Amino acid sequence: MIETIYIEEAVREHPRVKDILNRFPKARLIDCMRYGEVFNPKAQNFRLQKVKPALILAEKYKNFVLEAPPGYGIGAEKNYYFSHMLNCLYDCRYCFLQGMFQSANYILFVNYEEFQLEIKQYSQQFPRQPVHFFSGYDCDSLAMEPVTGFVADFLPFFETIPNAWLELRTKSTQVRRLLSQEPLARCVVAFSFTPKEVGEILEAKTPSVDRRIDAMCKLQAQGWQIGLRFDPIIYHIDYQQQYQRLFEQIFKRINVAQLHSVSMGAFRLPDNFFKKIQHLYPEEKLFAGPFESQRKMVSYQVDIEQEMMTFCSELLARYVSQDKFFPCLV
Repeated sequence: MIETIYIEEAVREHPRVKDILNRFPKARLIDCMRYGEVFNPKAQNFRLQKVKPALILAEKYKNFVLEAPPGYGIGAEKNYYFSHMLNCLYDCRYCFLQGMFQSANYILFVNYEEFQLEIKQYSQQFPRQPVHFFSGYDCDSLAMEPVTGFVADFLPFFETIPNAWLELRTKSTQVRRLLSQEPLARCVVAFSFTPKEVGEILEAKTPSVDRRIDAMCKLQAQGWQIGLRFDPIIYHIDYQQQYQRLFEQIFKRINVAQLHSVSMGAFRLPDNFFKKIQHLYPEEKLFAGPFESQRKMVSYQVDIEQEMMTFCSELLARYVSQDKFFPCLV
């Protein structure tokens, strides 16, 4: 899967790095001083790199935990995210990461302990209320677990902090690590979905809707808390029928009583990200849709976005109580 691995000099002897290198004995190893030498140059072709991304093993020095954007949450007042990894195994056309980064290579920050220290500090600032931490903002939380060992390392850590909640956001079916241990009550495994028809066109390399539902059912049967994430909602002339079928497909399989939360948001991107992605895919019909720019964000025209959000919200209300539903209206 990974043919080239860049290694920062500072982490060359890190135990986590050694373990990863043992997993890829045939990989070409290249030393570098800092990951920015490889990841940040502008004269890179994201599309070509996405065919065979390299892995960059690096150390993060600051900003381990950041405040979540407005509207990004599932019920807590204090919401933060952290990114142990940058970029994703999957190749979704609408993903903002390809507008944010110059490179499609994966970066794994191996100094997990410093992330954990800052997570603990933020949690201790608000000891009387739940503090939510989202891990799947700049990557998929589970897709590369066999390589990163992220879940194996962070779940025991979160278990020691009584007011800290962890969301693992994913399109992956890589749940073996979770199934091999007792559920953590303050962990939500949140699966992202779009209709089958959308996924087949816009979500390259992702597992099918059915396979994701299978993974959710296995986790629920073992007692894990599950979340559903319909973000972004994608407009199409048949979107109503597509989302109706998707919701029926999911809710006839899962245990709604054990569902933690459902969130939803329409497609939206910062102006500069949108322009960059549009340049990457000049013939992609998605980016020729009924969009407009407001407050430096590109999203669907207001009337279309409101229609979609209202329609999908009313559909979801048939299955989910209002206290579990968190639409993103920002």
